Amino acid sequence: MKRLGLLLLLLSVLAGAKAQDIITSLERDAVGQGKVTIHQDVAVQALMSAGTTSEQSVIKTSGFRIQVYAGNNTRDARNEANEVASRVKKYFPDLKVYTLFNPPRRLCRVGDFRSFEEADAVMRRMKSSGAFKEISIVKDQINISL
Repeated sequence: MKRLGLLLLLLSVLAGAKAQDIITSLERDAVGQGKVTIHQDVAVQALMSAGTTSEQSVIKTSGFRIQVYAGNNTRDARNEANEVASRVKKYFPDLKVYTLFNPPRRLCRVGDFRSFEEADAVMRRMKSSGAFKEISIVKDQINISL
């Protein structure tokens, strides 16, 4: 019980320190105090160190995007995908737009949504704008900014 109290006290004292410093200080060897080993997922480490770096961290996970264009593998299809991407940026500047080549198709997808419901709400707004013909929600790997 005393060790648990000591550990909680140590954690509360170090709360103002950087996340990586907390882990390092807990894992250090101290004579007569025992050794703490922390096993954590890389994603947890990325979340903890997000505030300590000047660059923005991104985690990739499964989620949903809105597909606003799908064409074949031609130069015209690439130009159309880029035109649709420009239109999305014009009407919805807050959404991230991804134009990509997924053989054999050119795609333009929008957003990084964790749930189907989030994607559906944005898709309804996009449909009501009248600027997009065929749009649908697709399951995709998304980027979560930390």
